[in-house]
Amino acid sequence: MRNWLTAILTLILTVSSLTAQEVVWSVDANVLLNNREGGDGYTPDQTFMFTRLVPEVGLSLNEGEHVLKGGVAWYQPMIDDMQGYKVLPTLYYQYNRPDGWHVATGLIPRSLMVKRMPRYLWSDSLDYCQPNLHGVMVQLIKPAGYTELAVDWRQLQTDSQREAFAVMLNTDWRIAGPLSLGGHAQYSHLAKSRLNAGNQHVNDDMVINPMAALDFSHRTVLDSLRVAAGAIIAMERDRGEDRWHHPAGFVATATARWRWLQLDETCYLGKDIMPLYPALGSLLNLGDPYYHSSTYSRTDLIFHVVSNDYVDLSGSVAWNATDKTTGFWQQISCRFYFSGSSKKLTIKD
Repeated sequence: MRNWLTAILTLILTVSSLTAQEVVWSVDANVLLNNREGGDGYTPDQTFMFTRLVPEVGLSLNEGEHVLKGGVAWYQPMIDDMQGYKVLPTLYYQYNRPDGWHVATGLIPRSLMVKRMPRYLWSDSLDYCQPNLHGVMVQLIKPAGYTELAVDWRQLQTDSQREAFAVMLNTDWRIAGPLSLGGHAQYSHLAKSRLNAGNQHVNDDMVINPMAALDFSHRTVLDSLRVAAGAIIAMERDRGEDRWHHPAGFVATATARWRWLQLDETCYLGKDIMPLYPALGSLLNLGDPYYHSSTYSRTDLIFHVVSNDYVDLSGSVAWNATDKTTGFWQQISCRFYFSGSSKKLTIKD
């Protein structure tokens, strides 16, 4: 890995002497302690404790029109023997146009997305253990809103490993006053390994979630207040059964913040939107297993101890309630971001 980083630095310094450009760099660090209690068979009691360090360095040409960055994502569980770590490379190219179009390809940090996908499409564990997208992302970002489309090739087919990829869409546009329309969509595909024993089938999972939102930030005494609601329409199949499952439901979210105190609420009511989860788990369904339930409520109370352009240190408690169980989570998290360019930290929802 050290030789790989040395090669990147040598390339940057060589190009620097040949053309006008800017060397850009960033350091992104996370510390997280998440204690989960009161789960069920799909969300067992467990504790996540880890640090993650993501240093990146690269070149910016034509005032940021072309950017090439590389680095590593070092994931280290907090255990005495220092085992269980992961060191994952990041290497991606960005094309940025002044009219709001952006393209990125390679091993792309998920944090480059304008907004995190909701938890019924991306679980917290996906963020922890798979910090990069493997593929391509196209974004249109304007003052009135954004649209982003990404393809993530999560696994390549081998003799023993199943091929898996996902296509994701995020969008949100302000229509008039506090009203905005948008939503989320995701298609996940799970194929077979080369040398399967005949017990594997190709699987498909599609979720479409149109949303309408009202943003009352700066219209009340609160620093931010946003409510949103929409339908979740899912289609899922195991091609060995040659039939589709068609679960659907309703989701509503609300977030409010006053100074250092934040409250987030998500409610889901409908059918199990992950009917194949008992058989395939996160190989196919990337969302939080709590949405395997027909009713679900998550309430987060977050205390922002330090919150500025570079550091977000917070403590939180979360209540997860389904028709069968109630879970109680406690979390302490810290994110530090510093960049040699003008870009500063934007805390993702």
